[in-house]
Amino acid sequence: MPAWPAPERNAVKVGIQLPEVERVVRRDELAAMARAAEGCGFDSVWVGDHLLYRGPDRGPWDCWTTLAWLAGVTERVELGPLVACTAFHPPGVLARMAAATHELSGGRLVLGLGAGWNDDEFRAFGIPLDYRVSRFEEAFEIVRRLLAGERVTSHGRFHDVEEAALLPAPTTRPKLMIGANAPRLLSIALPHVDVWNTWFTHYGNTPDGFAEHNAEIDDAAERAGREPSEIERSACVFVALDGAGARQNDENVPAVAADRLAEHLTALREAGADEAILVVDPITERSIRSLRTALPSARAAR
Repeated sequence: MPAWPAPERNAVKVGIQLPEVERVVRRDELAAMARAAEGCGFDSVWVGDHLLYRGPDRGPWDCWTTLAWLAGVTERVELGPLVACTAFHPPGVLARMAAATHELSGGRLVLGLGAGWNDDEFRAFGIPLDYRVSRFEEAFEIVRRLLAGERVTSHGRFHDVEEAALLPAPTTRPKLMIGANAPRLLSIALPHVDVWNTWFTHYGNTPDGFAEHNAEIDDAAERAGREPSEIERSACVFVALDGAGARQNDENVPAVAADRLAEHLTALREAGADEAILVVDPITERSIRSLRTALPSARAAR
């Protein structure tokens, strides 16, 4: 299958994460938010892949069902999990879900993958906690090879597949994105992925912090045998609007104020980011529409 070309190094692309567990968001509101993001000029829409959180108990809609449905209510934006946990499904099944979502969306899936981190949801649903990175390594190989159109036989310590194939055969594969920062995970994924993504807490939600972190990824890419410029760089950005305070995670980093977002995106691009995925507090249709003027497309039209 054709390799994805190296990204053009122009304005930063901007995506947005839809609500996860800030509150319960029903079907019609979710559709309105996704359509608003597309209509306002956002480049991508993302949903989290989690089963539940504790303290208090809360959880999002199923990631893959939601992505497939969003494919039908949007036309242009890229869609992706932020990021899909390889432990939640057998790797062959995960590859099948990704291939179907990519096909039904018209080739708009970006397959973000990670090993998972929230022990509470692993325990709640009986998912093994041990050897998490080793399990990811086996699953990642099976997923990427299946999506590349291979017929895969693999007998590992954790996963067994015998002459597995994706049928109907995919016409293209989705972009592969790794959502990870740990050295071993990077060494496994960077030889193969198109995009690297980091959550805002890992770089302090500042352009300077991202530049420093991004340089580490350059080094990791070279150690993995890749030209650093071949790998897109994606940064989640925490943005606060009036009424912020709905997020229940304990993320102790300063938020970007909405009225500073445009200059922040410019600085983030100068720091090496190709994409910014906004994590907005509060996340509502009104919030999405209010950020339209900060997008590079809006500034270019002035």
